[in-house]
Amino acid sequence: MESTFIRLERPEMLYLLAVLPVMLVIFLIANYLRNKALRRFADPGMHATLLPQASNARRWIKFLLLSIAWIFAVIALANPQSGAKLGEAKRQGIDIFIALDVSNSMLAEDIVPNRLERARQSILRLIDRLQGDRIGLIVFAGKAYTQLPLTTDYAAARLFLNTVRPDMIPVQGTAIAEAIRMGMQSFDVETRNKAIVIISDGEDHEQGAIEAAKEASAMGIRIFTIGLGSPDGVPIPVYNQYGKQTGYRKDRQGNTIVTRLNETILQQIAAAGNGMYIRANNARLGLDQIHNELEKIEKSEIETKIFTEYNSHFQWFAAAAMFLLIIELLLAWRKSLLETRIRIFKPKAVENE
Repeated sequence: MESTFIRLERPEMLYLLAVLPVMLVIFLIANYLRNKALRRFADPGMHATLLPQASNARRWIKFLLLSIAWIFAVIALANPQSGAKLGEAKRQGIDIFIALDVSNSMLAEDIVPNRLERARQSILRLIDRLQGDRIGLIVFAGKAYTQLPLTTDYAAARLFLNTVRPDMIPVQGTAIAEAIRMGMQSFDVETRNKAIVIISDGEDHEQGAIEAAKEASAMGIRIFTIGLGSPDGVPIPVYNQYGKQTGYRKDRQGNTIVTRLNETILQQIAAAGNGMYIRANNARLGLDQIHNELEKIEKSEIETKIFTEYNSHFQWFAAAAMFLLIIELLLAWRKSLLETRIRIFKPKAVENE
C-alpha cells in the first residue's frame, strides 16, 4: 500500500525561517523612526489632514504578505516530497521498540533541559546511528500507545518523535507493563532478534512490569531500561504559554509534588528481561552504551518496503510565494484619492440651537 508520508528533500533549508524575526525587528524599527519623524513634522491630530493618503495599515499588510511569501519560498526550497513508488529491500538488523515515558514527572529539570527533552535528543542521536534496524516508538503514562510501528524510515521516526509531549496521554501514571506487552504484540512473529528500550523515571508504576519482562524474555525479547532523574526528588515546574515559570505542580491538597527516580523497579525489569539498566545523568543518557549492546545481538535479514521514487511538490509553494509577492507589489503604500473621500464614520455636524 502506498504511503502518503511527506518528507523534505532539503530540511536544512528550514533554517532560513530564522530570517523572519530579523525582518520583524527591522520593520518595527523603521515604523518607529517613521512615526517619530511624523511627530516632529506635525501634531498627531493633524496627520490625517496633512497626509490623507498615508496608511499605516497598508504597511502592515505588505509586511504580512512578504512574511508569508518568505515562508512559502523556504518550504519550496526544502522541497516537500511524497512517496511515489515502493520497492523491496533486504537489510541486516534487529527490531527495536523505544518505550518512552511521557508522564508529567518527565518534565522535571534535574536533567537539563528536562527529562523528556533530554530523552528525545538522545533518541534522535540513536536513530542517526541505526543501519538497517527497524525502530518503533511506544509512549506511555497511565496508558500505553504505539506512536510509530516498526519502520526503517528514520525520517518518519524523527518526525513522530518530535510530536511527543506529556499532554498527549491524559491519564497519569507509569504503565511500564502495558508498554512491554504492547511491544511484544507489535513485533513480527518470525523476527528472531528483538529488543525493547524503556526510558522512564519508574515512578508510580503499575504492578506486573517484572512479570511482563519475564514473558518478553521467554519470547527472545531483551529489555533494556534507562532511569531518568534524581533519587532525592525534585519538584515539577509549571510554565505559562509564554515560557515563563509560574510555580511548581501541586496535588489536590495544594502540596508541591516531588518526583523521584525509582531505580529498583527499573533494575528488576532489566534483570527479568535479560537486558541491562543504566542510570542517566547530565553527561550521558545511556543510549550509546545500549546501542553498543544492541550491536552485539545477532542480526537477521529483514525484508522491508521502502520508497525508491518520490514526487516533488515544491512548485505549489513556489507559486503561492510568487502570487503573494505580486499582490504585495501591486498594493500601493498610500490610499487612492477615492479611498480618502470615503469616510464611513464621518462625524455629523452639530446644529446650533
